[in-house]
Amino acid sequence: MAKQRVKFTFEQALIKEPVIWRLGREFDVVTNIRRADVTEDRGWVVLELEGEPTEIERGVRWVQEQGVRVDPVPGDIVEG
Repeated sequence: MAKQRVKFTFEQALIKEPVIWRLGREFDVVTNIRRADVTEDRGWVVLELEGEPTEIERGVRWVQEQGVRVDPVPGDIVEG
């Protein structure tokens, strides 16, 4: 199991899409929201993802394919 902290930035059209829910459901990744904010044209969320490293990687790639910008948060991976 690994934990990875990331920041997702959503364009306005994607804010209401269930991207985080689908990430958890389809890739068996626990998604813990740490901080979030939504403005008129953009939304962002800082998440701690927990799961198998390969599933986290697959899930993050899928999120990027949906049009979400993904940035690492310092100290992002903790294995244990």
